[in-house]
Amino acid sequence: MPASRFGWLDALVVVLYLAGVTALGLRLGRRQKDSADYFVASRSIPWWAVMFSVVATETSALTFISIPGLAYIGDFTFLQVAAGYILGRIVVAGVLLPRYFAGELVTAYALLETRFGVGARRFTSIVFMVTRALADSVRVFATAIPVAFIVAPPLSRVGLGGERASMVAAILVLGALTILYTYRGGMRAVVWTELLQAGVYLLGGLCALALMGAIASGGWSAILDAARAAGKLRAFALPGSGAPFTIFEGLLGGAFLAMASHGADQLIVQRLLSARSLRDAQRAVIGSGVVVFLQFALFLLIGVGLWRTMTAHAFGAPDQVFPAFIVQWMPAGLLGLVVAAVVAATMSTHSGAINSLAAATTYDIWLPLTGRSPDDPRALVTSRRAALAWGVALTAGALLFHAQGTPAVVVALGIASFTYGGLLGGFFLGIFWSRARERDAIIGMSVGIFAMALVVFAAPIVREWPALAPALGFAAGIAWPWYVLIGTAITFVVGALVSFTHSEQRAT
Repeated sequence: MPASRFGWLDALVVVLYLAGVTALGLRLGRRQKDSADYFVASRSIPWWAVMFSVVATETSALTFISIPGLAYIGDFTFLQVAAGYILGRIVVAGVLLPRYFAGELVTAYALLETRFGVGARRFTSIVFMVTRALADSVRVFATAIPVAFIVAPPLSRVGLGGERASMVAAILVLGALTILYTYRGGMRAVVWTELLQAGVYLLGGLCALALMGAIASGGWSAILDAARAAGKLRAFALPGSGAPFTIFEGLLGGAFLAMASHGADQLIVQRLLSARSLRDAQRAVIGSGVVVFLQFALFLLIGVGLWRTMTAHAFGAPDQVFPAFIVQWMPAGLLGLVVAAVVAATMSTHSGAINSLAAATTYDIWLPLTGRSPDDPRALVTSRRAALAWGVALTAGALLFHAQGTPAVVVALGIASFTYGGLLGGFFLGIFWSRARERDAIIGMSVGIFAMALVVFAAPIVREWPALAPALGFAAGIAWPWYVLIGTAITFVVGALVSFTHSEQRAT
């Protein structure tokens, strides 16, 4: 593995980026009027800003580092999943967003209260808070891995600690600065800083692409010719082709994943609710799907470039390839920009997670329990305190996860997968099954989440207890793009069946 050449100019670039983002966030938070202004910016954000904010929220260090690895070892078939994302967003725009805007809601789960009752709202909000907190802690931890890999060697040479110390420092600095501007600026600061962060990581990716063309003999023309001959530009695959992703997995699995993440996850829904109108929110969510598709194409193209330029090195995992390229080839200054890009990709998600968790805590738990109005001045104070508390908790969770040493990517995918289906199924049950009531929805979501937990973690369970292989072997072989679809179906079917245990007239 090449030694890091991270120098003073790179450090300056990173420091300037962190200082600029923090200052921008603090400036944007100077005039917060109430809790609605804090959480949805008084619904004043233009659609294009919401669109890029959604894209930035979806992109973490895992995306920036891992997507190139997919093309490095495979091809472009992951774009089928990205195409499914667009389909899922169209459903969200047509089915869920009109209901959110009709009620002028601040959290996604308030919609379930209007259909079922406050119990369903609290249940889904708590599920969201627990899983989002765990998932975001993993993302912050994952960001520290490539950052420490790049900056630890030069710091060690001057006696400032090794990789472990660098990871802890990266988690603390990233967490503290994100908490600072998110606490002060609310959703307005989150959205506008995310635009800057999206620009930084996309610029970092484009610079890497240009550098690969300059390094390779014959430039990108030669890279693409070799990749085409090796079958690495394949973007469409049918079942049985041996491809890691097929057209049905991609379109169906990607669509249901997008419906859940953009229609039932407060992290994304809250951004859409900050748009000026329903039409603007619809333009933002569908447009974000197109941008994400193009973004994934960029990252996959980087992976093809890595396949051509990093053949002389052996790697234990594909996620190591892009950081190794960054360390070996990026010139001074540009190396710092790419480190900033890795940090930017996760700071955007991290700030959004803090704000959305605070919104769920304030609107779904605190306000209903206290009976206070969102216009109450104490609601804004509580909102900021909740943001501060969640920010500290997520940073502490990232440090705790580091101490456990569990594989980050496995845990992140598992957390997202086994709850999304249950949440989306609960929304579909309320919209499409008229006889369902609160009890049916909660039972359906509980069964769906439990069933998907068994599916997602079937493989490690079987490894630990081989005697369970006959019962869980089938579940262990299910590909992750099917997780949300299966969880949604289980939740809907169970909730619908349970609804027949009471009269239709009693449903609400």
